[in-house]
Amino acid sequence: MKKILSILLSCILGFSLVACNNSSSSDESSSDGKEIAMITDIGTIDDKSFNQGTWEGIEAYAKENNISHEYYKPTEQSTDAYLAAIELAVKGGAKVVVTPGYLFEEPIYIAQDKYPDVHFILIDGNPHDADYKDYKTNDNTVGIVFAEEQSGYLAGYAAVKDGYTKLGFMGGMAVPAVMRYGYGFVQGADAAAKELGIDKVDIKYHYTGGFDATPEVQTLASSWYTDGTEVIFACGGAVGNSVMSAAEAIDGKKVIGVDVDQSSESDTVITSAMKGLSSAVTQTLEEYYNDKFPGGESLVLGADKDGVKLPMDTSKFEKFTTEDYDKVYKDLADGKIELQKDDVENATDLDVSIVSVKVVK
Repeated sequence: MKKILSILLSCILGFSLVACNNSSSSDESSSDGKEIAMITDIGTIDDKSFNQGTWEGIEAYAKENNISHEYYKPTEQSTDAYLAAIELAVKGGAKVVVTPGYLFEEPIYIAQDKYPDVHFILIDGNPHDADYKDYKTNDNTVGIVFAEEQSGYLAGYAAVKDGYTKLGFMGGMAVPAVMRYGYGFVQGADAAAKELGIDKVDIKYHYTGGFDATPEVQTLASSWYTDGTEVIFACGGAVGNSVMSAAEAIDGKKVIGVDVDQSSESDTVITSAMKGLSSAVTQTLEEYYNDKFPGGESLVLGADKDGVKLPMDTSKFEKFTTEDYDKVYKDLADGKIELQKDDVENATDLDVSIVSVKVVK
């Protein structure tokens, strides 16, 4: 018997939570009175992840309601650069600013005070100061996070139900959202193994320390596949591209995508552990324009609010059916399945036992 979080904690402690060093050029658009503004995170607007999912939600709502909208790309990854992009958006007429990713938590903490007449939608985070000592969400701001552990659970459960018993989890940085995905993935695999009477599911578990596609990540993924791993849950932005490249080079190897439906990225992707990025943005914009903006709140979107899912219409399962999915999803939504999340500080005191899953680095 092993405690899952004690095991996973040992995998985490070797990584510092330092953001990747990535620069980008300023967006060309934008000082012509756009009402809804998005500030991009690191990466591109078509990154098949947070930027794209958030922008698609903005576009869907804005186009349907004939509202001007634009995105702004910071010059670099830093609080100052993000604040400069927000200032540019506000000067350009933005009434609502949408930001994707935890790197915006400190910038929004500052901006919500600086621009009290502007409303902020922070996706995947809650505003706090640089020292993580003061968390504050003003009435002109809403923080939205997702129950990634539920999405990860669905992916792990479905993989084992579909016949895979040698799994891998390759996360990016060991930040809370990534950790929740991983914890859920292991717990879902365990639950399915117990239901099927499988003695053991092997899971290789690793954080790369960044969100970039690198030769090192591809080499590690290749070694896992060569060692027998059948499917890897690639949970770290462009890390997934490296894992997909590794899978494509070895016949029969599979990948689970993350955040958005990544089935179009590679034929090796059998499903994706998704967040409802687009729908969350669309819904919150609708609330704003109907004078129901949930200002001052920190929302958590799980299965009960359609905040997580697997894209069953594009998934490539052979045994795991829509009926199987609907049943486990309903149990999550109804609160019948309780999951461990990301409480690293108290991890060694928690008692979540894994009897059928062997976790190795």
